[in-house]
Parts: sequence; structure tokens; C-alpha cells
Amino acid sequence: MASDAEIKSILTQTKTIALVGWSAKPDRPSHRVAAFLVRQGYRVIPVNPGQAGMDSGLGEVVHATLRDIVGPVDMVDIFRRSEEVGPVVAEAIEIGAKTIWMQLGVINQAAADIAIAAGLTVVMDHCPAIEIPRLGLEKRA
Repeated sequence: MASDAEIKSILTQTKTIALVGWSAKPDRPSHRVAAFLVRQGYRVIPVNPGQAGMDSGLGEVVHATLRDIVGPVDMVDIFRRSEEVGPVVAEAIEIGAKTIWMQLGVINQAAADIAIAAGLTVVMDHCPAIEIPRLGLEKRA
């Protein structure tokens, strides 16, 4: 379990977030969290194979996979079922991401162990859109 200090460090050092499982539907949590993170100054790259190539409205085009992203990714924020996290973690390791962040309700210890063994930091069952204000990191727009 990541401590508040670790979470704060991740959120202050992260610049680019790949959000896996992004939805174009404004009422979906992944859409709302992505928009919040953009308002906080992060570059958010949506990843969803079913919507690849479309304009996300976040200043980024949707990518099919993490491998399709050009440039460094600091954090991979995962909005997928727990059992679907393993392949995302493998791709995140492949592209050199620094952090795996599994959203609320997303828990996969085996994938987390693989990520940690590869040198990544892991946060499970948390939401950055909750943690940012809770830790006093929210930027007023």
C-alpha cells in the first residue's frame, strides 16, 4: 500500500499520464478523471483500442495501445477490470513507464509484483482525482 508521502511524490513528479480504458462518454469515470487531470496540468493520453484515432477533446488523439504513444509516459492510470491489468503492466514496462496506478476497485497483486520487480512504483485501488485534493495538490483553475 502506497503511503501518502509516496502518492504525493508520484503526483508531483508525474507530467504525462496514459489513461488506459478512457471513454468518450462524459458520464464515465475515466472521462471525468482524465478531464480533471488535464485541468490539473497533466498531459493525459487516452488509450482505448475501440476509439483509437479519434480526438479525445483533451488535446490528444486516442491511442489503441501504450506502444502507440510517442514520447515518455510517467504514469499509466488503469481503468480496466482487475483481471485485465497484467497485459497493461507488461506494456507499461515495455515503454518505460515509471508508475502503474490502478483505479478504485482495481486490484491485481500479481501484476503489481511484476511491475515492482521491473522497478515501477505501484498504486492500487486509488484515484488520482481523489488523492490530488485530499493531499492539497489541487491547482485552482
